[in-house]
Amino acid sequence: MNAPLFHIVLHEPEIPNNTGNIGRTCIATGCALHLIHPLGFDTSVKALRRAGLDYWPRLAPTEHADWHAYSRAHPAARRWCFTTKASRPFWDADLKPGDHLVFGKETAGLPADILAAHADTLITLPMVPGERSLNLATAVCAAIYEGVRQSVARGDITLDSAGRIINP
Repeated sequence: MNAPLFHIVLHEPEIPNNTGNIGRTCIATGCALHLIHPLGFDTSVKALRRAGLDYWPRLAPTEHADWHAYSRAHPAARRWCFTTKASRPFWDADLKPGDHLVFGKETAGLPADILAAHADTLITLPMVPGERSLNLATAVCAAIYEGVRQSVARGDITLDSAGRIINP
């Protein structure tokens, strides 16, 4: 794939294992990963090697100093903000290749100012009443594959005979 299928944006992720799993999913699906600081872990080569993230250099995530730096770098991006504070299910969003799928940190989600600024693009993964949230890596994986499903159904991308994602 030439361009990333989706841009996965993690706002201030805190747990390295979640980010590592998300990175692996990004590689497997041809997505780009954006990390917005501050991060709750070290991304130095030594720390990544110690964590067994040997695929990290192939992922080549883009790091942004903060939300404003990310927004300035991608002013025209179509963003979908995932939050438990929304009522619109994620399958009702028209996810298209190149979209930015935005997720908040594990302990607090996305901040109120980002939610307010993107109120028309807030979506959620439905859960039963009383449950707080899903694991971040699980939510990102579900979102990417819903985007893949929609993209295949529209003909934006295709799958080869082995079920691999390819450009049309």
